[in-house]
Amino acid sequence: MSFTQFTNLDFNTLRAQIKDYLRSNSNFTDFDFEGSNFSILIDTLAYNSYITSYNTNMAVNESFIDSATLRENVVSLARNIGYVPRSSKSSTAIVNFNVNVSGSDVLSVKLNAGIVALGSVQGGNYIFSIPDDITVTPNSNGIASFNNISIFEGSYLTKTFKVDSSQTNQRFILPNTNIDTSSIRVEVKDNEGTLTYNAFTNIFDVNSESRLFLIQEINDEKYQILFGDGILGKKLSDAAEINVSYIVTNGKDGNNAVNFNFSGRLTDNNGADITSGISLLTTLQRSENGDSIESIDNIKYLAPRVYASQYRAVTPNDYKSLIPFLYPNVDSVSAYGGEELDPPEFGKVYITIKPKYGEVLSDVVKDSIKNDLKNYTVAGIKQELLDLMYLYVEFNTTVSYDTGFISDKLNLQSRILSTIENYAKSTDINSFGGRLKYSKLLSQIDNVDNGITSNITTLVMRRNLSPLINQVATYEVCYGNRFHADLEGFNIRSSSFRIEGVDGDLFLTDFPDTNQLTGVVKFFTFVDGVITYVNNNAGSVDYMKGEVNLFPVNITSTSLLDRVEIEVTPESNDIVAKENLYIVLDTTGNSKLNLLEDVLVSGSNISGTNYMPPSSFISNKKYTR
Repeated sequence: MSFTQFTNLDFNTLRAQIKDYLRSNSNFTDFDFEGSNFSILIDTLAYNSYITSYNTNMAVNESFIDSATLRENVVSLARNIGYVPRSSKSSTAIVNFNVNVSGSDVLSVKLNAGIVALGSVQGGNYIFSIPDDITVTPNSNGIASFNNISIFEGSYLTKTFKVDSSQTNQRFILPNTNIDTSSIRVEVKDNEGTLTYNAFTNIFDVNSESRLFLIQEINDEKYQILFGDGILGKKLSDAAEINVSYIVTNGKDGNNAVNFNFSGRLTDNNGADITSGISLLTTLQRSENGDSIESIDNIKYLAPRVYASQYRAVTPNDYKSLIPFLYPNVDSVSAYGGEELDPPEFGKVYITIKPKYGEVLSDVVKDSIKNDLKNYTVAGIKQELLDLMYLYVEFNTTVSYDTGFISDKLNLQSRILSTIENYAKSTDINSFGGRLKYSKLLSQIDNVDNGITSNITTLVMRRNLSPLINQVATYEVCYGNRFHADLEGFNIRSSSFRIEGVDGDLFLTDFPDTNQLTGVVKFFTFVDGVITYVNNNAGSVDYMKGEVNLFPVNITSTSLLDRVEIEVTPESNDIVAKENLYIVLDTTGNSKLNLLEDVLVSGSNISGTNYMPPSSFISNKKYTR
């Protein structure tokens, strides 16, 4: 819902209407409004009416979540349908380090809560902390090993409140912004002792003695803590002391820290500081999943969808709504039921997430998401989080142009590339279930300039295979689209790799069966133009499904650092992203853009003698990259 003008009156219109109304009165028929002081009163009345009209428009529009512009109003309207906007999210890294206390009588080493390390991101240093003490017992060699330590970007703070029942509607407002609300811990000290309160999650099983608190966003991106009223949740007693701890974070700015320097405090079992024997920190997982507070646009998009799902995960659309709500680092979500597969797998939901930052989710994050989903899923439904698979589409475009209209070839090339890049970022392609529309790509290239006379564009699909080096493994390479099958073979092309037991660089290709629906994969060497096959049955091909399967093989190295690039020619130039595939229109890698003078249009070859247009055919002959 866009901003709606419920009243279209402006100052000049109002002023004219007042004058027209007065002139309709016999007492003012011949009155000179412009030449008298009466005009000041008319202007004042018109101005006041205009301000009222403006405020009416604003008030009405701020009453609807789609048209509201002020964050506090959007948050309040979302709250009315049970949606709690996501706070800032602290980035998390995982590190190891050792402490050598050999030759001493130290029985235990404690890493104290608070600051642990400084992480470097693009020249800036960020504080990483832990919320609780971690104690380790040294081994027989006097080495205390701190393994798999999760550290969180930001600083932990504590705020203390006193309950004063004499104050009506006493509020407990945290004074900081950029709080990660998932880190909030609440302890209440009263005549019963010091007790821990838990964050409210749902109304079920809540009684008058439930020790719960509720987090609510208020003005200026701050938060207040609410407690029970003695009916829903335990009511706080007068003079009780509330201690709230939380982390203040830089959100997404703390992502991608790899190198960490120890800045924490270590103490032994006697409380004495340990300042020596501390090893360098080893990074097991760079910092990731930090994010800023949820944007207004995102709240407007997600709130009604989460409300529609009723906070339960049953249908694929429920998962698409809930996961961005639970996990902030989400750019796009794909979800489908196992019953859609062939053969069907009932009782399963397959989920793939494209993160905002980074290319894939770590196993730790995937486990965390599956654990969070347990609160919303129906018993008997199992969630499977699949790794995101990028389907790269490379183009080879030859653009002909009229030199009578275009003199700057480089400028034209730049504009064409910019147009292709913009299309690559469009929602047509840049989403799960996206589709590269061939006709649209061609038309956008043609429309860059009136001097373009034609463009001939061919496409190939590419998947990057990341092998397990020096390990025997099977591989499945799925394109999700039917690809071309020429009986002569060599429909599949790859970069080079090496395998155990065979000397030299190898490539893979295919040879179809007579039905051209399936085929076999072969490995070959290509030296001085001579092909030598080293394995005539290295795998299988299903051209209809767009799948290449490699039988068990030990790949020892690859020519392209960490991958083998495998290309095929699509049977259709309209390429669709299915299931966990995500299309990337590759504008930088192996794609090519060629510009040619149109000699017929320019007049340099009027008759067309010996004119040969560029080929539209992609040769699948024995070539390697």
